[in-house]
Amino acid sequence: MSAIRGARERARAEITEAIKEEAARQLAVQGSAGLSLRAVARELGMASSALYRYFPSRDDLLTALIIDAYDAVGEAAEQALAAVDADARDRAAAAVVAGAAAPAGAAPVDRWRAVCAAVREWAVAHPHEYALIYGSPVPGYDAPQTTVGPASRVPLVLVSVVRDAHAAGLLGVPPGRPLAEPVRADAVRLAAELAPELPIRVVAAMVAVWAQLFGIVSFELFGQFNRVVEARGAFFGQAADALAAQVGLTAGAPDGAPAAPAGVLPGE
Repeated sequence: MSAIRGARERARAEITEAIKEEAARQLAVQGSAGLSLRAVARELGMASSALYRYFPSRDDLLTALIIDAYDAVGEAAEQALAAVDADARDRAAAAVVAGAAAPAGAAPVDRWRAVCAAVREWAVAHPHEYALIYGSPVPGYDAPQTTVGPASRVPLVLVSVVRDAHAAGLLGVPPGRPLAEPVRADAVRLAAELAPELPIRVVAAMVAVWAQLFGIVSFELFGQFNRVVEARGAFFGQAADALAAQVGLTAGAPDGAPAAPAGVLPGE
């Protein structure tokens, strides 16, 4: 009985994947507004009624595609961070074997660059999936709560880089004026939810940097850089460094001084 159930589950998973692949192909051709369950069923040689057993509505299918896209870019960011950390561990182990002093782990700025670069590389390789989650809203579609977790993966990776730098004493003071009270209230709320140990100004800077990161990627993908920025990769690398500086990330303690105590920055 379990073998029959397993075969049915595998068949359902295969058909579900085929439906999503065809839907993704249609998105690339017609955009999200033109997605049609009937058209997907027709291309797959399925009756519409059969497809509805997998996805009861267009919105259910869109949600599945959106979650897949968020998970894919989130996984790319997570893997990039893991890779740069693994490389630092390998170099430290090699130094120990050679009898040399083991170098410190990956620098915060290097970890940050790796995550930002992975986001851009994924977007360039998957422009239609990127457009689905960071392009124009789909008319008549309201994303359900199930998309929130996948959508949070990239921001949480960036937050983890900043949190680790703060714990290591390598987080400086974000530039700019002290926060206006309404902005500070938002940052206090977010800090309590995501990273209570981070200074409030850092949390506010993280929100701005998150928006700027995807804004830069969107400008590249949606054509705003045409005839303006030709060296796209090099430009992005410099922009990623500037974003790191905005949140206070440095290769070491700023100007050789010790980092501020947790939760305390000048002007806060």
